[in-house]
Amino acid sequence: MKSAALHNLGCKVNAYETEVMQQMLREAGYRIVPFTERADVYVINTCSVTGMADKKSRQMLHRARKRNPDAVIVGAGCYIQTGGEALSGEGLADILIGNNRKHELVALIAEYEKSHRRLKSVPDFADGQPEYEAMFLEQTAEHTRAFLKVQDGCNQFCSYCIIPYARGRVRSRSAEDVVAEAVRLSEHGCQEIVLTGIHLSSYGVDNGGSLPELIRQVHAVEGIRRIRLGSLEPGIVTEEFAALLSGLPKVCPHFHLSLQSGSDSVLKRMNRRYSTAQYEAGCALLRRYYAHPTITTDVIVGFPGETEEEYEETRAFLRKIHFYEMHIFKYSRREGTRAAARKDQVPEQVKTRRSAELIALSGEMSAEFREACTGRNASALMEERFVFDGVEYFTGYTEEYVKVAVKTGHNTGSDLTNKWVTGRIEKQLTDDVYLLVEFSDKLY
Repeated sequence: MKSAALHNLGCKVNAYETEVMQQMLREAGYRIVPFTERADVYVINTCSVTGMADKKSRQMLHRARKRNPDAVIVGAGCYIQTGGEALSGEGLADILIGNNRKHELVALIAEYEKSHRRLKSVPDFADGQPEYEAMFLEQTAEHTRAFLKVQDGCNQFCSYCIIPYARGRVRSRSAEDVVAEAVRLSEHGCQEIVLTGIHLSSYGVDNGGSLPELIRQVHAVEGIRRIRLGSLEPGIVTEEFAALLSGLPKVCPHFHLSLQSGSDSVLKRMNRRYSTAQYEAGCALLRRYYAHPTITTDVIVGFPGETEEEYEETRAFLRKIHFYEMHIFKYSRREGTRAAARKDQVPEQVKTRRSAELIALSGEMSAEFREACTGRNASALMEERFVFDGVEYFTGYTEEYVKVAVKTGHNTGSDLTNKWVTGRIEKQLTDDVYLLVEFSDKLY
């Protein structure tokens, strides 16, 4: 039996697509092995959101070739879509698969094994609007939480972003197909799903659907006990949206609202379509409808022309909103975008300093949020074993996505994966793990 190993880089959509490709290979008779092992086929699902993502994608292709020079190396995804021409002449991959073509994986491998000629299947999104690429995940390797892709592409064209060129325009999956996949995942034991897309807030703009209605339909699926949402645009958080979600108990109070900058002048140069006042109003709505919601975000530092005053505006705004977590990125020049052509690029050392300062601020705010959770009652879906100071625990996440650990105690040696534990968050164990003390020992 031939073996295959896969490695994923990038976003939740990539993670979903990697799981589907793994499922495709398994159904074709391949034995799936860890990427660290020698395999007959290596599939790297690449990312191109930053220059560092490009670099990591190339590194993983190199690593696969070094691990087994005779293996079939497949590069797929966003870096292949945007940088595939450079890769074609380097021999880093035997098969190049762009976005919206990943369903061709098994057929392309079979074709390569017959011809031993390098193959490339990369669409040109400028040729017109492609259809949504049909993918269907039967079950997830994690068994506890599954990403469920509902949308692809983006129409926003933020001035720094390559993704509309890598993914094409917005394409929404039918609600019937989404619900069918949620049902199937539930039947295979998955209790928590994450609805995700390249620009999730745009779901339905092309097919007459709407994200709120899709959430309502998924909420009705028996067996799914928790629903999380991928990254949202601030403008989607209206009074109606917040009221709807707060009335759906399966929806976790865990919201990732993309910000990018806390300076209105920078937001305008980025072609972001909201102001800091509108963003703050959305956060206020969520905090009015939920007692203790988790709000996380992305921030870019060192965008072209960002002055020290604009950076300080951002830092002050982040403190004001007080996020649970922030993903901090140094601006990365992406050829083909408007921001890349600007002459006022910020020096690397300035970007590095600003990034370090905001990462430190994120750590402070995260610790404050988790500390505020102590003494609260919570339920957590257990995911994996964890040993701390010689004591065995199982860890999982609360609905706010705070990581907690419960002692296995009398259940030592038993597997609590995908089991629910309810208790009180008592104290901090490590920097990001808190102890959950059970209300009962008969919860499994």
